[in-house]
Amino acid sequence: MVHGSREPIGEGRPLVERQRELDALATALSELHGAAHAVARARHGGLLAFTGQAGLGKTALITEARARATALGCTVLSGRGGETEQELAFHVVRQLVQPVLAAMSEPERRAFLGSWYDIVATALGLEAKDTPHTPDPTGVRDGLDWVMTRLAVLKAPVVLLLDDLHWADLESLGWLTAFAARAADLPLLIVAAFRPDELPAGATAFRALFTGHAARPHALVPLTPTGVARIVRSKVGESAEDEFCQECWEVTGGSPFETVELAIRLAERSVQGTEAELPVMRDLASELKGPGLVERLRQLGTATVRFAEAVAVLGTPARPDLAAGIAVVGDSEAAMEAIRKLRAARILAEEDGPGGGLEFVHPLIATAIYRSISPHLRVGMHNAAAVSVRAAGYGPTAAARHLLEVPCEGKPEAVECLRKAAREYLRAGAPEAARRLLTRALQEPPLPEDRAALLHELACATFLIEPTATVTHLREALAEPDIPADLRASIVYRLTQALAHTDRVAEAATVAAEEVNNAPNPRIRLRMRADHLVWSAFRTDEPDSAARSRRLTRLAERLADRQGLEERYILGLRAWDALVRGEPRHTALGCAEKALHGGMSWTDENRGFEVPVSVALVFMHGDQPRRAEELFIKGIAECEGKGWRGSHLALGQALFGYIRYRRGSLAEAEHYASEGLRTAERVEGAVPAQWFAIGIVVQTLLARGRTADARRLVDSYRYGEVVPNAVIYPDPRTVYAELLIAEGRYPEAQRLLTEVGERLDARGWRNPGWCTWRLDLADALAPTDPERAVRLAREAVKLARDFGAASVIGQALHTEARVTGGPAALELYEEAVEQLLTSPAAYELARALIGHGAALSRTGRVQEAADRLYQGLEAAVHCGAEALATRARGELAAAGLRPLPLRYAQTDTLTAREREAAERTALGHPLAVVAKDLRLTEQGVRQLLSAVYRKIGTDATGLARALETFPRPRE
Repeated sequence: MVHGSREPIGEGRPLVERQRELDALATALSELHGAAHAVARARHGGLLAFTGQAGLGKTALITEARARATALGCTVLSGRGGETEQELAFHVVRQLVQPVLAAMSEPERRAFLGSWYDIVATALGLEAKDTPHTPDPTGVRDGLDWVMTRLAVLKAPVVLLLDDLHWADLESLGWLTAFAARAADLPLLIVAAFRPDELPAGATAFRALFTGHAARPHALVPLTPTGVARIVRSKVGESAEDEFCQECWEVTGGSPFETVELAIRLAERSVQGTEAELPVMRDLASELKGPGLVERLRQLGTATVRFAEAVAVLGTPARPDLAAGIAVVGDSEAAMEAIRKLRAARILAEEDGPGGGLEFVHPLIATAIYRSISPHLRVGMHNAAAVSVRAAGYGPTAAARHLLEVPCEGKPEAVECLRKAAREYLRAGAPEAARRLLTRALQEPPLPEDRAALLHELACATFLIEPTATVTHLREALAEPDIPADLRASIVYRLTQALAHTDRVAEAATVAAEEVNNAPNPRIRLRMRADHLVWSAFRTDEPDSAARSRRLTRLAERLADRQGLEERYILGLRAWDALVRGEPRHTALGCAEKALHGGMSWTDENRGFEVPVSVALVFMHGDQPRRAEELFIKGIAECEGKGWRGSHLALGQALFGYIRYRRGSLAEAEHYASEGLRTAERVEGAVPAQWFAIGIVVQTLLARGRTADARRLVDSYRYGEVVPNAVIYPDPRTVYAELLIAEGRYPEAQRLLTEVGERLDARGWRNPGWCTWRLDLADALAPTDPERAVRLAREAVKLARDFGAASVIGQALHTEARVTGGPAALELYEEAVEQLLTSPAAYELARALIGHGAALSRTGRVQEAADRLYQGLEAAVHCGAEALATRARGELAAAGLRPLPLRYAQTDTLTAREREAAERTALGHPLAVVAKDLRLTEQGVRQLLSAVYRKIGTDATGLARALETFPRPRE
């Protein structure tokens, strides 16, 4: 209940036969202390663990670690698991951090936690905003990492003492397991103690953390007869006989705890250690644990027994007044008398410091007493504890822990307490804990009118940990009668989301379509229709895509002048549909702008972020990548600010890398997409986000000429073998075919791309900018079927012109030129370069320039070839396309030319000359006039404008607005 530093209780125990462990502790503390005073040292802290069965002295070693760390001036933070406290999520973490936070004022705490406050506040037991947005577990763990890292740096050196971790809550164990790797890079030492055979089933990763390491864990063994004799003689005198000491070893099994307790009791009874006193010794030994301990407790009186049982039920440290109330021992004097007796009997002790609670001298004593309580009485005491701790202000989670031990009785107040505690756990990023409480609340059971809402809450708790269970709970909720309209809409949306999350997108679309007819009012009906359209658009097996597209177009036209959120989501989906179908670019961009009028949240838990992300990508494909990046930066910040650091963030990072790829910033593209993949790997069930990230990384690696790296990545994830049921972009099979082409495996690529083309053409998704299957298939066919390759390329050019984005037109023209070959390709190359010069597609421009230069060189036009190749080489180097740059140098060498030094470093600033050309063009001045005023050729002006477009991520139609916010060059 009371969270704070959990210091070991009782007098120090002699550390006999523990020199190996003490040496390891001394070495670890020495390294930590030395690193804190020597910045140049590479290693800082680390891990140290003591393991063994109960009573072997783990807590004594933790106590010694505290004393030594304190003597060295280290900051010591400690926590301990409790047998009856495992249901309290982040209980051990709170013990570590709360004493430090409690010493701060509220403004100081907020300043210390900064932007992480609302994300980690509930996990740390602090007051947080009551917001519908709940952080995901990954976000909370990241926040706790940040808090502990900051504490380690500000209060260095820091020692974390963690005792009885076999009883720690799973949330604390999960955080500790992930964070422990950082200890080596921080002025931080983690000292852990646990019973390895009693770790919870879900602690596999934690167990692995301490196995296979040279110095950990240190497994404690029982004392030898010699060690037991030393302890016994230290209490009863050196005259104790060898036979007596040998018998002490046999009855204690070499347990340091039992040996010390036995020796103390022998001294209290003035035993001298003779053979005649063996019966007395055996009687005293039988009272140390199990039935003997319980019998000794009963001799202290009924009131004292009840008081000890109440402390065991409450969990330690326990407040004396609460224990007295649950034990019903009478007035405060009776409680104090019980405490006095229990302290004298070495059963209870009090924590040091103001407000210290009651602790058992050893966990073995707590276990024995708790398990000795009759089941009926234990239930009653837990029931009383639930009421008492709630009344004392400890909150619903403290009460809910006790309700889990109480039989179901249909009490509405119990259901409400469990639901409130579950909501608190969800805000703390502990969905599994929330799930346990809501499952128990459902069994109570709730009132009939509350059942649907409770099932919805349970489904939300299981969504991130078991989406298949979410589907079951939500279908059960929908079967309930008289569900309020808004709640029903939320249930349906969460159900469709869970179905999509489990790769059942077709079912998600069907559920939304059925719900359109059940919606009680026009607003909810429109929302259901929007959800149906969303899931239909993102399923790969849609039976009649064209019909759905026509319905969407008509609906969007009717709603175009309305500004409600449902209308704007439909307009956003219309923008995406126009893009993939290859409708004119201005149509897609116009719908996208209307959809954004008023904003779109990436973290609306009842709407998802599929449509906002799609709208942002419309700008990327429409040659306005800077606008797309602005939307992604805002969306990613929104996710991070609300603690959503799971699949949403992973997808945002990966697709931000995709925008960089389309702009030609290949190194940055690889970085962001790889970050997205790493984020996705941390999240259970984030497979769709992995597919997005892998495809983008593979395309980027291929653009950089690292085919072998791409193959290793594909094979490690079986990326080319699995075909998801949801729409992924870039299209996984097309990306895999591009890898096959890079490897020279043309027949396999041809078969795969033909299948992709048939599927997408059947849906009417013909934009070659969204999926380049026609261009890739043309490349794969060129060596064996050049005529078909040219036909495909020309089809792609026509479709690209229909869409109207210069980057897509240029890329298609470049492919047509490449598969056409010979002198006939020169004009195609020329036009491809001209188009790409006015687009932000720097990598595609570099490819076209080098291809054009190579074609010119082969027709003997060396001087023109040199100009193109020099430009292409510079662009390739700036993009990070190493293999392309190597090709350019090879073409220059083949033409008898030497590469010139690169003129410019890659930059996101405009020169004064570039800005002047851009501003005059934005004002509508003809190209010839601009060229004359700047004393350049028209080709020179085009090159300046091309540089501007690449840097600011726009084109001629968006130039004026982009220049308003782009910084001016220094004079």
